[in-house]
Amino acid sequence: MPAPEAMTPEQRRACDDVISGKRGKIPAPMIAWIRNPQLAGRIQSLGETLRFETSLGLRLTELAILVCARHWTAHMQWKAHKVYALEAGLAPEIIDAIAAHAVPKFEDEPARAVYQVAIHLLKEGRVSDELYGEAVDALGEPGVVELVALLGYYCLASFTLNTFRLGLPEAIAPELADPEFSAEARHL
Repeated sequence: MPAPEAMTPEQRRACDDVISGKRGKIPAPMIAWIRNPQLAGRIQSLGETLRFETSLGLRLTELAILVCARHWTAHMQWKAHKVYALEAGLAPEIIDAIAAHAVPKFEDEPARAVYQVAIHLLKEGRVSDELYGEAVDALGEPGVVELVALLGYYCLASFTLNTFRLGLPEAIAPELADPEFSAEARHL
């Protein structure tokens, strides 16, 4: 992040808005986004809505975020949201399976639907009519719309973290295997 004294008034306002919101702190991708404070404010506001104000609830939201973080090998996103997922009640076995690129065993249909939609969207960019119908049955149409938007937002966050090398501190080893990640190769 730019030093507070080096920030423009618009940058400070965007940061203050995030800190006073539901997050209570600056999300890591905002380190890059703050270079355009208007964009940063709008993106983080969308993220706050998608993370805290959907019909999916925290457990399903965090499940979708972890699938996205694993798909893009976004280390910082994985590390932060693994903690949130555990706090929200997502089983450690499910998290471990996602980290290993294995299919988790789900005991409930909404979680299975979130996982299946996320995997298909991230790999193929679409879902079949059959999967769409299953997702609507499990999540409702508003839930499917929220899930698609959530995945899009966390793809943006992953792209930002990976492009600008906003990863883990050097003292923390990444949990996800990724031969191209280099802690010392940061762009910002």
